[in-house]
Amino acid sequence: MKKKSLIIVESPAKCRTISKYLDSSFKVMASKGHVRDLPEDEFGVNLKDDFTPKYVLIKGKKSIVDTLKRATKSVDQIFLAMDPDREGEAIAWHISKVIETDSRELYRVLFNEITKKAVTYGISNPTQIDTRKVYAQQARRILDRLVGYLVSPILWKTYYSGLSAGRVQSVALRLICERQDEINQFDPREFWKIFVFFALPSREKERFKTRLVKKEGTVLEIPNQKEAETHLKAIRLIKEFKVLNIEKKQRLRNPPAPFITSSLQHDAVKFLRFSTMKTMKIAQTLYEGVELGTKGPMGLITYMRTDSTRIAQEALDEAYQYITATYGAEYATTKKYKPGKGAQDAHEAIRPTSMENTPESVKPYLDNNQFRLYQLIWRRFIASQMKPAKLEATIVTINGEKYEFEAQALKTLFDGFTKVYSNNGGESKPDGVLPELEVNQVLQFLDAEPEQNFTQPPPQFNEGTIVKELESNGIGRPSTYAQIISTLIGRNYIKRESGKLVPTEIGMEINGLLVKVFPDIFDVKFTANLEEKLDEVESGKRNWVSLLKKFYTSFKPLLDSVREHQQELKKQTETPTDYVCEECGAPMVIKWGKYGRFLACSAFPKCQNAKPLPTDLGGEEESHSISKKCPKCGSNLVVKYSKQNRRFIACEAYPKCKYTEPYNSGVKCPKPDCPGTLVERYSKRGRQFYGCSEYPNCKFASWDEPVNEVCPECGAIAIFKKDSPTKLKFYCANCSWSEEHTKNENS
Repeated sequence: MKKKSLIIVESPAKCRTISKYLDSSFKVMASKGHVRDLPEDEFGVNLKDDFTPKYVLIKGKKSIVDTLKRATKSVDQIFLAMDPDREGEAIAWHISKVIETDSRELYRVLFNEITKKAVTYGISNPTQIDTRKVYAQQARRILDRLVGYLVSPILWKTYYSGLSAGRVQSVALRLICERQDEINQFDPREFWKIFVFFALPSREKERFKTRLVKKEGTVLEIPNQKEAETHLKAIRLIKEFKVLNIEKKQRLRNPPAPFITSSLQHDAVKFLRFSTMKTMKIAQTLYEGVELGTKGPMGLITYMRTDSTRIAQEALDEAYQYITATYGAEYATTKKYKPGKGAQDAHEAIRPTSMENTPESVKPYLDNNQFRLYQLIWRRFIASQMKPAKLEATIVTINGEKYEFEAQALKTLFDGFTKVYSNNGGESKPDGVLPELEVNQVLQFLDAEPEQNFTQPPPQFNEGTIVKELESNGIGRPSTYAQIISTLIGRNYIKRESGKLVPTEIGMEINGLLVKVFPDIFDVKFTANLEEKLDEVESGKRNWVSLLKKFYTSFKPLLDSVREHQQELKKQTETPTDYVCEECGAPMVIKWGKYGRFLACSAFPKCQNAKPLPTDLGGEEESHSISKKCPKCGSNLVVKYSKQNRRFIACEAYPKCKYTEPYNSGVKCPKPDCPGTLVERYSKRGRQFYGCSEYPNCKFASWDEPVNEVCPECGAIAIFKKDSPTKLKFYCANCSWSEEHTKNENS
């Protein structure tokens, strides 16, 4: 008689796919992610007892755990099939601690892909929970709790409550801020280029472009317009131009390696304009399984959190056969790629699970975003197993008295992998061409054009390039990149501007403080070194407790020193002004608040006078109009700020008209059929909350900030952001959907 088995996975989507591969002796259930974590309302780590963590059930997970417990009583064996990484191992371990296994067999199952073959093989070859991975993840979690829980209060006392620091998040912020500093301090240098157009005699339509490169054998630099015009004048007087030299070189352009997490995120930003978080969400659905009509459910890609370019031999063979049949044997090869430096190499590269599932064949079953990402992954994998492109570079040097000009062209001899994938994310672009030329051939001068240029600062990071920077510096791991960026944006430390990541004013301020008072803790090399040590915990080369002890020994004296000088630190963030408090006569200073900088009395707390920052100190207008009229007198309504720096709407005709109303967030009330929107209100104790504009007819209220986005599950505009020192959670007030980011675990 077959044993009754329970398989526990994280997500309902994966649960549905796996269920259809197995017979009735298997029951598949989902934990919906983590079930236990460190507590939100206390430190949760016993520093005196070898950093022993205190784990508690995550709020809202008790019913899920109870359901899993009941399910275990009717089975003979339990398979924990969480994602095959550290975090998945930790989830499996936590579940093993809360369910009642008694004498039941408990196994860990790893699926690199969600296909029938992989699932069947995994269940037939189960393993045990890898405690080394669990300890590595636990050490990371505690390290991040140490930094986040102990450093964040320093930011609250220095600026305002609600700010947070993260062991890795703050290093990523540092990279973005330092790049912005480079850009701000960059001094552009002017230089000019001169382009000259030639053609073969009486063949003017076949004109080609050259660039002035040398004068009297020396490389020419043209610093200004005056010199450019001098050269132009001389060039136009030259009587004869001849081909001096023609150099042809053949070279190979090698295909790119198959995707790993960082390169997938980079290319998805570059070619598809997907955010890193969006890329990972879509990739997760492709990994967990899609209904393919008569084929049934199938995971279309391998596990998407990986730093390895390794490919299974079976997949290499299948790719070789597909390329041979589709493009010809001259395109096919079998190439293995070495993992990058520091790669854990725990999983394969990101690739399609089957060559049968071409993008065109599965397109009817995918939404547009799924299709575009799958097509990108497909092309990249196929290209990685194709032969290099063969190119011929032609460099033509043209002489005209003292001057030399150069023209270049690139000719494709064999397109190789560029047939399916090139630097534009799809098919290759045509190359530039030159006419057939010979040495000493006389050319016809057509025209010369000057072009003014300036040296450019380093580019601002976008989501793709910051991930590449983090990876190259050894900061974070595949499962953390997207969360690092989303946390920084959620904290308002950085913002997106035309696809670029730009630090906000408070982001620059926070970075400056952290780098100043914790120079080593938020240092790039120090953080990378700590990541390597966590990898050593996973490999069994290092003890997790000794790692934490060594870190805390150097961290605590710094922490104590900063706490001792907390008041001095706060004073340093306050900027003196020439303004005098009209209530007590003390000087006014610039301070930081939730809505930015504002003017406050230096005699605080004796005098609590405060006002918006005047325009001459960099502030906005004290009040600004909105497109709405006063319902009492018909005058314009404006946004104003109270002495406590609270926003509200008031009539511009004040004091004649004293009409006011709360500041409107513009987010629709989530209550069904309610026409209201959510406005900013304050409790008797001064705590901000969001209530419906239709009050008292609608009494909906929330402490959490509304977000004007659509729920990915139910489609309602009912998303809220719950902010705590340790977590950033987005949830829907209309259904059970939620998305949680641990600020200091993966950021």
